[in-house]
Amino acid sequence: MIQEKSAHLNILKLKIMYRKYLLYLFLLVLLNSCVAVKSYEKQYLSDPDMKLTANKIEKFENNAQVYREAASGANGGKTGGGCGCN
Repeated sequence: MIQEKSAHLNILKLKIMYRKYLLYLFLLVLLNSCVAVKSYEKQYLSDPDMKLTANKIEKFENNAQVYREAASGANGGKTGGGCGCN
């Protein structure tokens, strides 16, 4: 009976220690991912390829597909019939 309790306590201690190490590892990764960007490096952040929106070709393709399929997806485009008269 006493051995079972001590084994159970050892398992709980190991779980707590494991969670603590995981927390420390998570914090270490989180804090190392923060980087100060120098002013001369900011020119690369404003590169057109870094934009989150669709480029002009993708907008045209989405627009053509909306008219062809007579439906609109999540791009916020026009909706209506497939005749192209919207």
